[in-house]
Amino acid sequence: MEMHSTCKGVSTGTTIVAVKFNGGVIIASDSRASVGGSYVSSKLINKLIQVHDRIFCCIAGSLADAQYATRVAKFQLSFHSVQIESPPLVKAAATVLKDICFRNREDLQAGFITAGWDKKNGPQVYTVSMGGMLISQPFTIGGSGSTYIYGYMDAKYKQDMSQEECVQFATNALALAIGRDNVSGGVVHLVVITEGGVEHLFVPGDKLPKFSDE
Repeated sequence: MEMHSTCKGVSTGTTIVAVKFNGGVIIASDSRASVGGSYVSSKLINKLIQVHDRIFCCIAGSLADAQYATRVAKFQLSFHSVQIESPPLVKAAATVLKDICFRNREDLQAGFITAGWDKKNGPQVYTVSMGGMLISQPFTIGGSGSTYIYGYMDAKYKQDMSQEECVQFATNALALAIGRDNVSGGVVHLVVITEGGVEHLFVPGDKLPKFSDE
């Protein structure tokens, strides 16, 4: 299925994060959407989209394009799981999104982080770029706010974090980005995905960690 669009509309000028920890993965984002890269059109967009039971995507770029791609991916994964009579692999979900991005690379202006858990490979994090590149990583960040937190992520990430450590790590990263990027903001949504299930967490903007007095 291919798309043809001339108007991109609302953009998720954003910060998105996904991190593996010991036994699971956390995917998280801010909630601000903008028009034209500067005008804030909404402070309460949920950019974490569930495409299967234990697989979520985080979106950056054109909101309309991202919603189109994730709807197609959700349908394909549902059909695939019926065919194989078991839940799809996280990599299968990331590959579906990669294929959508590649086929529509001239029109689609959206990138994704895909994260989740499956019985074969456990917790996984994948980056799917706008052009259709797919990369597996222990953690990844994206969106306009990501440019401010590369140093923090590289310095503070450690393998086999506990769930509590990972929640704090992701929350701190988003708080730092929100503090610097004028098109990241609002509240923070986090989803914790493990073998045991999915847990949704929410941090209001006024409860985020503070790293300066400004």
